[in-house]
Order: sequence, then structure tokens, then C-alpha cells
Amino acid sequence: MQTHHRRKRKKLKADINVVPYIDVMLVLLIIFMVTAPLLNLGVDIDLPESEIAKSLNVDKDPVVVTVDKAGKLFLTLPEAKSEEVTADVLKTKIAAFVRNNPKQPVYVAGDGKAEYSKIYDAMALLQSAGVPKVGLMGQPPQDKAN
Repeated sequence: MQTHHRRKRKKLKADINVVPYIDVMLVLLIIFMVTAPLLNLGVDIDLPESEIAKSLNVDKDPVVVTVDKAGKLFLTLPEAKSEEVTADVLKTKIAAFVRNNPKQPVYVAGDGKAEYSKIYDAMALLQSAGVPKVGLMGQPPQDKAN
């Protein structure tokens, strides 16, 4: 008598294996989490890394754009006096200056009572003029001795 062993066929699964999809989703999540802080949205600014402004170390005389409480713009180039300028004149002068001195630090000094939008506009203007990094100037805290 011949005995044939019949092999049982495996039953086909109708379910989708989601483990590879979860792996791909986790990899994408990590990629987006790493790259999201690198995206630049808005105006590029380079704030001083120190907590107090007096520890700021500047190798050269910086270019300073001052925004007063009325929103007027003043430009101070190295070894020059501060002069009141319009937005167009500021953009033209800064663009020419940065072409000749690309590593020159540029700072915005905003009056504490100035509207934030005026300071933001000044930073956006500097960025459109080709300034690679814009820093914000601060003042060291005053000791209040009685």
C-alpha cells in the first residue's frame, strides 16, 4: 500500500502587513524632526549667544542700523557718524557696503519703545539688501544701587 503524504497548503492571508509601513513612517518622522529646525521662515537673525550684551565679542566695528521710537532709521558705518536715512537709501548703502565687506557684522539697535514691526521691517530690509546675518543689539542690565 502506498501512502502519500499530502502537504497541506498554507491558507492565504488577506491582511496587509503594516510593519514595514510603520518603519517607513518612523524614519520619515525622524527626518522631518531633524530638518524642520533648519528651515528658515521669515527674517534671518543671528542673536548674540551670551545672556548679557556686555560679553558680546565683536572683532571689527559693526555696522549699526538704529530704529528710534518714532520708527526713523539711522545708519552708522564703521568710523563714520550716524546719519538718518530712508529705507531705500539704507538698502542701497548696505548692499554696496556688504558687497565690499561680506564678513562685516551688521546689527539692528531698536529703541525699547519702538514698534516691533518697525524693527522687523529693518531686519527684512537688511536681508533683502544681501546681509547674510543680522544681529540684535542689547544693553547690559543696569545695576540699581539705592
